[in-house]
Amino acid sequence: MYSLVIPVYKNEASLPDVVATVAEMNAKLDGKLEIVFVVDGSPDASYAYLQGALPGAGFSAQLILLSRNFGSFAAIREGLRHAQGEYFAVMAADLQEPADLVLQFFRALESEPIDITVGGRTSRADPWSSRMSSQLFWRLYRSFVQAEMPAGGIDVFGCNRAVRDRLLSLESVRTSLVGQLIWLGFRRKTIPYVRMERQHGKSAWSLKKKVDYLMDSVFSFTDVPIKALLTTGALGLLISISVGIIVLIAKLTDSVPVPGYTPTVLLILFFAALNMFGLGIVGSYAYRAFENSKGRPAAIVMIHNRFPAFRAEAPKSIASR
Repeated sequence: MYSLVIPVYKNEASLPDVVATVAEMNAKLDGKLEIVFVVDGSPDASYAYLQGALPGAGFSAQLILLSRNFGSFAAIREGLRHAQGEYFAVMAADLQEPADLVLQFFRALESEPIDITVGGRTSRADPWSSRMSSQLFWRLYRSFVQAEMPAGGIDVFGCNRAVRDRLLSLESVRTSLVGQLIWLGFRRKTIPYVRMERQHGKSAWSLKKKVDYLMDSVFSFTDVPIKALLTTGALGLLISISVGIIVLIAKLTDSVPVPGYTPTVLLILFFAALNMFGLGIVGSYAYRAFENSKGRPAAIVMIHNRFPAFRAEAPKSIASR
């Protein structure tokens, strides 16, 4: 009845705790929980560990190995595609979100008139610099990309089957999965939680991935860069016309001194740089449109295993022997 998708990348150290945690969750859900682990081309022994641990873990599970690292969003999409429940949730393998949050997702989806549940961070046990940069990032994101995005962003979410199917029907690449989730609309509920301190390993969420995430979100869900470029061009045109009139009047009245070399060079450099910047913005949109036109899948599954819930066989009575 319930499916939980867990993307895995460099999480070998935390997987024993993850397996134990989801086993407890399965017990609280009366054995109706299915876990879909998606190993996103992880270079460590995450897949080997799960392959050995899941057959006797006590809950129904799927283990998917992608052919290479496609990114967490692609891994989550692939997990949602293979999940078989009526209600779905996503949880990170680093266990920085409380397990009870997923249970709240399922209870709300099942009992309330909502279609999507998202986790809203009220605080986080991270260094001061990380907290400040995160707050700035999401403030800018809400201001210029998607105003409906929760203040702390979305790391985990849940949804019903209707939303899952609609989400998977959006085949765009080079985009943001949570951005698509917000774009879909539907009835949404935010459940607050406190992000816990990371216990195992080091986050793979590098600065490069953050920049890529921001770029994909901006170029997928807003035309603010194009509007900014048009506004800058319009202002530049007005300034150029005004300066041209002033120069023409000065020329006609013999008020123009010998033209200077430095101002001319500076103007050329400025507008050349502005032109290159504009071409970069337009090229970013064109590149993403070209990527979507190729029709390539967001991820490729290399191995797919299923592990039914293990139940010990009851001993036969003497009369039945």
